[in-house]
Amino acid sequence: MFLQSYSIPVKDIMSEDIFILEEVESIDNAINYLFHNVKKEVIVCDSSFHIKGIITMADVHKLMDKNIVESSLRKAMRKDIIYVNPRESLSNCRNLMLKNKVGRLPVIKEGKVIGIIREEHIRDYFYKGVEESELALKHIFNNIHEGLCVLDSRGRVIIWNRNAEKLYGVKERSIKGKYLKEYFPNAIDLEIFDTKKSVKNVYHSPKEGYHVIISASPIIINEKLYGVVSTEKDISEVEELQNELKKAEERLEVLERQIKRKSKDPFEKIIGNSKKIQEKIAISKQIAPSNISILITGESGTGKEEFAKAIHYYSEVPGEFVPVNCSAIPSELFESEFFGYEKGAFTGARNEGKIGFFEQAKNGTLFLDEIGDLPLPMQAKLLRVLQDKKIRKVGGEKHIPLNVRVISATNKDLSQLIKKDKFREELYYRINVVEIELPPLRERKEDIVLLADYFIKKICAENNKFVPSLDREVMDILLQYEWKGNIRELKNVIDYMVIMSNEETITKEFIPKYIYAENFDDFIEYGGDFLDLNESVSKLEINLINKALEISNGNKAKASKLLNIPRTTLHSKLNKYGID
Repeated sequence: MFLQSYSIPVKDIMSEDIFILEEVESIDNAINYLFHNVKKEVIVCDSSFHIKGIITMADVHKLMDKNIVESSLRKAMRKDIIYVNPRESLSNCRNLMLKNKVGRLPVIKEGKVIGIIREEHIRDYFYKGVEESELALKHIFNNIHEGLCVLDSRGRVIIWNRNAEKLYGVKERSIKGKYLKEYFPNAIDLEIFDTKKSVKNVYHSPKEGYHVIISASPIIINEKLYGVVSTEKDISEVEELQNELKKAEERLEVLERQIKRKSKDPFEKIIGNSKKIQEKIAISKQIAPSNISILITGESGTGKEEFAKAIHYYSEVPGEFVPVNCSAIPSELFESEFFGYEKGAFTGARNEGKIGFFEQAKNGTLFLDEIGDLPLPMQAKLLRVLQDKKIRKVGGEKHIPLNVRVISATNKDLSQLIKKDKFREELYYRINVVEIELPPLRERKEDIVLLADYFIKKICAENNKFVPSLDREVMDILLQYEWKGNIRELKNVIDYMVIMSNEETITKEFIPKYIYAENFDDFIEYGGDFLDLNESVSKLEINLINKALEISNGNKAKASKLLNIPRTTLHSKLNKYGID
């Protein structure tokens, strides 16, 4: 509103009440008029009302000492007249008056006087504009969603809107014109006077139940501080909603865990009804909710990782299950792999740094498989972390607290390794609060039927094959075999038989010959010269690779999957044996 006043045209506020005399009339007439009327000027025109000059009260005082009152106005009037047209803006009129030190400007249209604009006209109109602008701004300020406070250069409150009243419980009539420090001695606004720097989005709680975000800036014009303005956004409702959302999410997580636990027992994936395996499952369920360290022992292929996973998911911890093969990590990479590293920690490090295994398993489970293969220096570092329950990244300075459950596994006798000084005794007791020793498959042969049925259905589903049955003789052979490779070996044999057979029933001929060989002749027929171990192994590998490639139509990825070896290993053996 105030700014609009400067662009208002003269014709909207000029005075049309003007007194005009012709230039041939006497000066005495002009003096009489000015003395007996409130007008401050006389416009002098010719007979056609074209302006010729102007006489004001100031001019009259100069004429009083001169004996020229009987003379015509032509001799006394001021002829250097500055005038404006009706479309001229108030801003330009004001500038003309200041520049030429005059108090009025005639308004001319087509050469004739139609009105006059005086300095009081401009002043009154501007004052009116200021008042209207102040009312408009006050309305705007009170409808801003944030609390607004403006201080003058001395720290006194000059603007305090309705939302500021609501936030602080202080009325505008009480605080306006007062020093802010009298009400809020620790206000951020006061700090701006010293720092002369803006602050943005600073959290503040003015009173219990209220949460606000403050932004404040100094008002600086031509390097001079005129005051401070601050806005405060009420986020109490947002905070309350976030708290409610957090509570709802926590309740939802609890319900989800309860539903998962009731709807699907993670130990269902462990196949077996034998007394030995059911005892191990019962112990695992009992200790799963605790945070104690567990050592799972047993021969290769007995399902140690499956047990570790089941314990993790049964415990309902929110974090991830992170498996680590200890034998596959070079000693020089132990710290960076387990603890992670900061950006630029060493040459070749990732630009963004790296999160280690312990951080990946935050609030979850770290599964250390084949821990018996861990070199002694690495054992010492692992022990320190398990004792202190904190890590420090490579290249980092601060320690990161840990909330990680550790489950270890090994197929070796750690007590014997301790006697041979190949395993630290302190680490053994740290990881072995509870030991779960898994039985080999030969000690739970009653589970072979269940496992075979499970693996048959699984491999058939993965390869979209009809589910065959096992001939009675085949089952007898599987039950009599020792299974030194345990469940893993059984799975590989079942996979082989299902892929090799296209019949409704899998018969003895599809069993790998080494399983049921009763004499050297059978084995030699399959492997080669029995007395030459290297040759026998080579021929066995060649036969199996060729069969896998035949089944997979030369697809190396599928063949490596059938053989249960990495593709890189398959490529190496293809080159070794010259197989195309």
